[in-house]
Amino acid sequence: MPTKPDTSPDLALLGLLQLVSPALPIGAFAFSQGLESAFELGWVCDEESLSEWLSGVLEDGLTRCELPVIDRLYGAFSAQQGGTVAEWDDWLAATRETAELAAEDSRLGASLKRLLGSLDLLPKHEGLPSEDSLTPLLPVQAGYVTLFAWAAYQRGIPVRQAQLGFGWAWLENQLAVACKALPLGHTAAQRIIEQLRGELVSAVEKAQRLDDDELGPALPGVALASALHETQYSRLFRS
Repeated sequence: MPTKPDTSPDLALLGLLQLVSPALPIGAFAFSQGLESAFELGWVCDEESLSEWLSGVLEDGLTRCELPVIDRLYGAFSAQQGGTVAEWDDWLAATRETAELAAEDSRLGASLKRLLGSLDLLPKHEGLPSEDSLTPLLPVQAGYVTLFAWAAYQRGIPVRQAQLGFGWAWLENQLAVACKALPLGHTAAQRIIEQLRGELVSAVEKAQRLDDDELGPALPGVALASALHETQYSRLFRS
């Protein structure tokens, strides 16, 4: 069975900072989630349009997908319900509308799993049935969000802070993409963070209120940008 999570608030905070750090060696910097294609198409071209794009992805994407599912995965880990974990991991995979988005989730998941293994943070008997569900607690090829939720649970990070941290890591990565691919300075990126901090808190609060039948991202622009990125002539990012 998994080791009992450390519940020390200070260690949990440090564990969260470690998990959302840009220095975490899982390769998140290589992915733009379609944003690079949005630059090429002229949909996003400056600070104002980037802020609007990110606000929309947060509202119609993370709020209805990754953030509420982190809550559900966390609960399933706590209850040792491997079957429930597998169902939500499959659900997340089904929401990835392009080959690039699916590859990003699986590759980041594989990288995070290797890292957690090296830190001795995977279930001690991974691959063996858990007593309650008769399925492994972690799917063999779990996606990034599932492994993020596991790491948060294992570090004793409260679920609300885990959700905020996930959203923060997403926002920082998207702004890092923009600073590389747009004429956007770091001060402008900080202004966008200042604008969206409150929206991120509201997104987590809304995500915690959603029922299962209200979940599902609605991001046709991101899907189209990601699909077009597959054949984009010149690009810096893998998605």
